[in-house]
Amino acid sequence: MDDLVARPPTGRVFAGTRRVRLADVSPAGRLRLDGAARFLQDLSADDTADAALPDAEAWVVRKTMIVVESFPAYLESMALVTWCSGTGSHWAERRISMHGERGGVLEAATTWVKLNRATGRPARIPAGFEKIYGEAAGSRRLTARLDHPEVAPSGASAFRWPLRVTDFDVLHHVNNAVYWQIVEEALALRRDLRAPVRAEVQHRTAIERGSEVQVSTAPLADGGLGLWVVADGRLAATAQVRPGGSGVASGSR
Repeated sequence: MDDLVARPPTGRVFAGTRRVRLADVSPAGRLRLDGAARFLQDLSADDTADAALPDAEAWVVRKTMIVVESFPAYLESMALVTWCSGTGSHWAERRISMHGERGGVLEAATTWVKLNRATGRPARIPAGFEKIYGEAAGSRRLTARLDHPEVAPSGASAFRWPLRVTDFDVLHHVNNAVYWQIVEEALALRRDLRAPVRAEVQHRTAIERGSEVQVSTAPLADGGLGLWVVADGRLAATAQVRPGGSGVASGSR
């Protein structure tokens, strides 16, 4: 997991607010990671709508990192800001920073891949995107490469993940936030992995209706936790949760 870049001095930065509600929290009252993922999705959608980004629906998430410095709590009001923090030929990274009135702090970065809607294949970022977000992104170039191990180690624990109607969104795929529910389920047995913590989900294939989903988990060498989500024998996603803070980078890009 790389360091997260700081807010740019110039360029488009979009702001919003959210309040942590009952459906967003654990029994202990902390904001769950899937709740945070929904905050990210909503703010991203609000930004692209406000910017009138052409073909805004033709982007899919490749990977998301959420870094929790301090968990927000039930009913805490959150100030959110987002900006484009880098681009590649067919993808772009969105940074999101969330700060709560009671001290909750999350930093996140999501890599989105532009798709050709007709073929479903990656497409080059259009000129209209650069006009809106290019100044904030600066000269930072990035890759959409996935670097988690593709195979769980021998001796990994496993559990079945039953799919529900509510897991699917308008694209008829399991919504991105649901993968973070899987992470939360695994973390229930690792109470040592709490803030500050760095978590990342990397997506490989979509999970379709009727799939049989199996999740494998194994400890990582640094005390973290690795997850492998397999649907009908194909690796759908991987996740890693590691102790440590954000390491938000400062300085110019």
